[in-house]
Amino acid sequence: MFNPVLRRRSVWWRLRRLFLALMLLYVFIPVIVKLCPSIQAKLVFLNFVRVPYFIDLKRPLDQGLNHTHNFYLEPEPGVRVGVWHTVPAHMWRDAQNKDGHWFESSLGSAQSAILYLHGNAGTSLPAGAALTAVLFQVLSALGFHVIAFDYRGWGDSDGSPSELSMTSDALFIYHWLKVRLNKAPLYVWGHSLGTGVATNVVRRLCDRDSPPDALILESPFTNIREEAKSHPFSMVYRFLPGFDWFFLDTISANDIYFASDDNVNHISCPVLILHAEDDAVVPFHLGKKLYHAASRSQSLSGHKVQFVPFDSSLSYKHKFIYRSPELAHILRGSPAH
Repeated sequence: MFNPVLRRRSVWWRLRRLFLALMLLYVFIPVIVKLCPSIQAKLVFLNFVRVPYFIDLKRPLDQGLNHTHNFYLEPEPGVRVGVWHTVPAHMWRDAQNKDGHWFESSLGSAQSAILYLHGNAGTSLPAGAALTAVLFQVLSALGFHVIAFDYRGWGDSDGSPSELSMTSDALFIYHWLKVRLNKAPLYVWGHSLGTGVATNVVRRLCDRDSPPDALILESPFTNIREEAKSHPFSMVYRFLPGFDWFFLDTISANDIYFASDDNVNHISCPVLILHAEDDAVVPFHLGKKLYHAASRSQSLSGHKVQFVPFDSSLSYKHKFIYRSPELAHILRGSPAH
């Protein structure tokens, strides 16, 4: 015979057990992260996430880039990283069926070039094939040669990631590109986590009195601790006592800092910052805060520092600034053109 009281008790016990399980999981996660710091590093880099997964990086043509060449370089012996070179749009006919020698030699007559540094959870594809095709086509149509590569541990590049290796790989590619450009302007463009790599690279170049012609930061943050604290994934733990000790100090224990707010005090070249107001991954206020830090920088005194916001009504969020019809105009009016 059906007993409503017993049924209510059964439902109550199930809910209670579910609640206890969720509470144990809630406590268990920060403890595991603290005991195994490498887990936190993987969560920062997310290089194991590849979307779309079934993509052949050796064939940029499959992504609509019919004037792009895939090749490999070795930043150090035994470590190979994958690189894409997209030539300007007006060269697309000449680029058909050409080999690596032709693409490399084309840099000698380049008018300008961009070294593109991607974010996490991706490859040289900025957050996916469609985004690559459109962003690189916009830059290509403006006459830029675009060099994009996968840090070690991403895409089909060898090795495993760290802030130091990402920075050293980017410096290696920058110098490889610089010596082939025959004094043509060279710009560094970083997106998301790639903005931290970009400011690391440009700081080191400026320390050597050889700055790039401009630095472009798309959806940047101030430093990795502030970004981690603002990230939506941290929302459920943000107000947990000991949040900094469990999560943020663990990031630092992995030697991950990406301190762009400190780097701008050592950078001496024009800076352009692009940020969407509805960016939920890297909040708009962090990009604005970085801009204010750059505006106060003594080393940037005398250099143009520009901040371009994109209204939330445009829905560009974290990945879609490339959709802006104003992007070409912004770049033409920026120091990067």
